[in-house]
Amino acid sequence: MQSFADTLGQVFRAIAANKLRSFLTMFGIAWGVGSLLVLVGLGEGFRSGQHRQLATFGNDLIMMWDGTIPAVANQHTGMRPYQFTPGDEAALRALPDVHDVTGILSRNDLYEVSAFANTSGAVWGVEPNYSGIRFVPIAEGRFFDASDIAQRRRVAVLGSKAATLLFPGRPMLGETIQIDDIDFAVVGRVESISHGNNDSDNQKVYIPLSTMQELFAMKGDNVAQNALTAIFYQPAMKGDEEAAKAAAHRVIAGRHGFDPGMKDAFEEWDTIEEERIISTIFTAMDVFLGSVGVVTLGLGAVGIINIMLVSVTERTREIGVLKAIGATRRSILAQFFWEGLLLTAISGLIGIAVSEGFMWVLQATLTGKMPGWDPPRVVPWSAAVALASLVLCGVAAGLYPASKAAQMDPIEALRRE
Repeated sequence: MQSFADTLGQVFRAIAANKLRSFLTMFGIAWGVGSLLVLVGLGEGFRSGQHRQLATFGNDLIMMWDGTIPAVANQHTGMRPYQFTPGDEAALRALPDVHDVTGILSRNDLYEVSAFANTSGAVWGVEPNYSGIRFVPIAEGRFFDASDIAQRRRVAVLGSKAATLLFPGRPMLGETIQIDDIDFAVVGRVESISHGNNDSDNQKVYIPLSTMQELFAMKGDNVAQNALTAIFYQPAMKGDEEAAKAAAHRVIAGRHGFDPGMKDAFEEWDTIEEERIISTIFTAMDVFLGSVGVVTLGLGAVGIINIMLVSVTERTREIGVLKAIGATRRSILAQFFWEGLLLTAISGLIGIAVSEGFMWVLQATLTGKMPGWDPPRVVPWSAAVALASLVLCGVAAGLYPASKAAQMDPIEALRRE
């Protein structure tokens, strides 16, 4: 009885005897496996990049801005503007469906001056909890707190670009800037939080909301002294914003005298829904790209089966000799089965290794270079699909041609030229 080692020896000799054919066969499988892993990795790179980009706005965040009320639903004529007030913020904070709320007053027509330079970035009046709702990573110093509000300190936190413009290459903590000729002490600097080519967040200067309302209130006819430009809030249940949005719409509509069903009256951005839509899109992309990879892998498997069938035909006389000298049907079956399986396994492992190397190079060279996109990485489920497909391809590529070889009649095989 032929040993397993003898069988493997014959397999490797057969592979070595047909180097070009074996190489082309293995290349097809390696290409299919690598394509599957890289394509799915690219999709996941886009997904994680977009998720990371959205996280820079804040987690589970809904933003509402002052809006206009249409005279008739879905008609953009006779629009009546309304502004938020601290009363709106307090009413939202009292809702059981809302976890946290913060009010904002922003202006773009103020000028900031330091001892070294000047700029005209947006000034935002915010509350201490703003840094917990929005993504505001402090690079140095601190954000203002309740004691700053209680003691009415005129303090400011600079965005990264505002800090660079006002204090080029110089320390800023404890220094003074003027906002429209009023002094503010710099207590902190925010890390860069730009979103692609949009670096407006980096140009902001943050001051306490109460100070902003006192010194730089909104101007205009029928505008309250304490008016706000926006309210940001988070739902009480993470990832479930529908109840919070419905409750917030009822409160705002009731306080400003319009029907909460008038969707055009609300200016808002729901980052939770945005992330859900993006996740759905990239799940579909993963399925599509994965399907392309599986089809490519399947074509490689068909190629191996075809090559193995050709090999059986070419080696008909050899099979007849082996049977004539006592080789069993089982040994013939094993030889061709292991030949197909080894070709598939070796080429699959090469494909996995090459794709991982390629993705590692992309990670090393492109990480952080393309906003909204992360370099591809090996996704566990795609690796599992690749391995399962390899097993199926290997069995198919080895078993069918092997059974054809094993069924040959030795006399008929020896008679063939």
